[in-house]
Amino acid sequence: MGRIFLEHLGGTRLFSCAACDTFLTNRGELISTRFTGATGRAFLFNKVVNLIFSEVQDRVMLTGRHMVRDVSCKNCETKLGWIYEFALEDSQRYKEGKVILERALVTESDGFEERPSPGDGHGHGSHGPYGGGHVAHHDHGHHHPQPPMPFHLAIASLAHQHHHHH
Repeated sequence: MGRIFLEHLGGTRLFSCAACDTFLTNRGELISTRFTGATGRAFLFNKVVNLIFSEVQDRVMLTGRHMVRDVSCKNCETKLGWIYEFALEDSQRYKEGKVILERALVTESDGFEERPSPGDGHGHGSHGPYGGGHVAHHDHGHHHPQPPMPFHLAIASLAHQHHHHH
């Protein structure tokens, strides 16, 4: 069989097959992390590449009846999740054509930072309404009060006081 050509979307946070590390999708395609699959937490993605699809199956899920296909890695054929082919409830229509990947079956990693070259003047305003300047909110807990005395020390000092109490 010929070589399998795999696609790559790039991006800064990548999701790939946990079994063989084939690239699947990136954080930019992530729609929701609030799904549950067979193995626990699952993510809903807009676009996932390098998948093979099963036949359509009629499946009743928590949110209603859906036509789905199982999706597996194109490279190693490990089952990774499913794709919503068709939803019978109007409120679930947004999922059609979207792919669920189970958190336990994919690896999330840091991808390639896409740094705009300095001085080209184009990189502004791409970070939402506030520009890119507001990183001040990420203090790493330096302003929190001291934690209380560790439990075993508190016990030790109690025992200590108790000891001199003849």
